[in-house]
Amino acid sequence: MPQVLASALAGLTVSAALIVAIGAQNAFVLRQGLRREHVVPVVAICATSDAVLITAGVAGMGSLVADRPGLLAAVRWAGAAFLLGYALLAARRAVRPDALRPSDRPPATLGATVLACLAFTWLNPHVYLDTVLLLGGVAQQQEHRWAFGVGAASASLLWFAALGVGARRLAPLLARTLAWRVLDGAIAAVMAAVAVSLLLGG
Repeated sequence: MPQVLASALAGLTVSAALIVAIGAQNAFVLRQGLRREHVVPVVAICATSDAVLITAGVAGMGSLVADRPGLLAAVRWAGAAFLLGYALLAARRAVRPDALRPSDRPPATLGATVLACLAFTWLNPHVYLDTVLLLGGVAQQQEHRWAFGVGAASASLLWFAALGVGARRLAPLLARTLAWRVLDGAIAAVMAAVAVSLLLGG
């Protein structure tokens, strides 16, 4: 039992170190949490997607993905195009103060939010590299690899839930238009930076 717990803790730690870094998906979840729009579906999609990919990695599918560079290249280009488009939208919000606060425009529909969340998750090749390849590779070195996978998936769920729900505590700080301009400007910069890194093959 101690070895099982050790493997689970290792999965929790390694996964947390990978997903806490600010990226396109985290920025999207944060903004949804601040706007209080469809937070539960967004968190559920992100956590479930990570769990599926982590399971695939633990099951040994990392080598299958690594042997198909063309597939990763296609995802990289599609993801870069999507992120650049979203970066432009965020930049547009940042320079238009009248369109920034949550009360200034109607909330996005659930369908549109779900599609955007799926795109942020599945069109990002870094997700496959982190979950299927990296976490999957580390899991293969564990005596109890499935316990490692459970720990890794748990870290994802805890992080996205904390990010989505915890963002509400920041709402009073973002009650002013200027704060939303800064936030959307930062989101635009993150999206653009990730898109450029994808285009450069990083």
